Amino acid sequence: MFTENSYREMGISNEVFEFGEKILAGLETRFKEIDKTAEVNQLKVIRAMQKEKVSAACFYESTGYGYDDLGRDTLERVYATCFNTEDALVRPQITCGTHALALALSANLLPGDELLSPVGIPYDTLQGVIGIRSSPGSLAEYGVTYRQVDLLPDGGFDWDGIKNAINEKTKMVTIQRSKGYQTRESFSVEKIAKIIKFVKEIKPDIICMVDNCYGEFVESLEPSDFGADMIVGSLIKNLGGGLAPSGGYICGTRECIERCGYRLTAPGLGKEVGTNMGMMRQLYQGLFLAPTVVAGALKGAIFAANIYEKLGFKVVPNGKESRHDIIQAVELGTPDGVIAFCEGIQAAAPVDSFASPVPGDMPGYDSQVIMAAGAFVQGSSIELSADAPLREPYAVYFQGGITWYHAKLGILMSVQKMADKKLIDIEKIKNTEV
Repeated sequence: MFTENSYREMGISNEVFEFGEKILAGLETRFKEIDKTAEVNQLKVIRAMQKEKVSAACFYESTGYGYDDLGRDTLERVYATCFNTEDALVRPQITCGTHALALALSANLLPGDELLSPVGIPYDTLQGVIGIRSSPGSLAEYGVTYRQVDLLPDGGFDWDGIKNAINEKTKMVTIQRSKGYQTRESFSVEKIAKIIKFVKEIKPDIICMVDNCYGEFVESLEPSDFGADMIVGSLIKNLGGGLAPSGGYICGTRECIERCGYRLTAPGLGKEVGTNMGMMRQLYQGLFLAPTVVAGALKGAIFAANIYEKLGFKVVPNGKESRHDIIQAVELGTPDGVIAFCEGIQAAAPVDSFASPVPGDMPGYDSQVIMAAGAFVQGSSIELSADAPLREPYAVYFQGGITWYHAKLGILMSVQKMADKKLIDIEKIKNTEV
């Protein structure tokens, strides 16, 4: 009763709270599986930190050029060890996941090379980087061509199409692990491993890059364990553990990472320069916390899937499917549904809970986007957040929650807001069988 009263004080009705509790009663086994994966990944991180001899001196701030930065260099070795790669580039100067991907692409593709996506069109912001949408500074402007092979209608890989698309110009394959603003499934590490094996059997020297955003530590293995030449992501998503204030990472082969270092700074300088900006403690501690933070976000995603599925909405993945990233898509069918959902997430936030999210123009997107996030770090999508392009099928993309309890509150609040606006029948909530 004390817990129920606490939720009531937050604005959650008895009907919504009790519905949530009925859903939770059936998720105990799933949650235990998530905790087992988190335990494996926690030990992986600790083992990497011990092997690379992380010390208190690694947290000291460097200045200027950042020559001989112990904390920066050790952190990159920790990432390489943790993700089973030859080298890594982990820098606060990388502003976001799109920046990290643009860096990896532009460093390893030259004029005349071709980039292939065997999993359909990439995420909106990467389209400008590639030149699918015209943008100054795109790869297309520098003579890099692009080709894609769409997924089959059932969501499977078009193996014949991929084989036919690979030619003498194909230098790199880019594989987006997460669904982005699509309602396809996110790819498991096992499926990504199959693509990597397939393309390398056709052309052994092809570079396989995986956009690993939102997928880190969701499974006990990563694409780099199966031959990915680069895995790329943002530190204000999974691996920052909610503590990293900025940054991105690229883990991969020594040759690929060396080129990325030269592209980030300057040819001839590479990884040798770059101050740590006083962020080392947050970056180390964020990585340390990431396995349990990701576990909390996964529980929130599964909870959301089961709640909205029972309410009659299409959810991707569904309530029983295996998870391969922290994103939960919910097709709400109308702009009003999307807005109400996002209002609920915002109302559950510890920061800016009083704000009302509204759709607006965003750089890198071709339609208006609504974003809800009361985050300690701006744009940190490992924190409780939801966003959606205002276009059909009017699907909202929910992710994050540094703690499971915050994710739970956000989901219940989204249901409450939809009920308040008569977008969900409160009687249906009371009478829905679980």
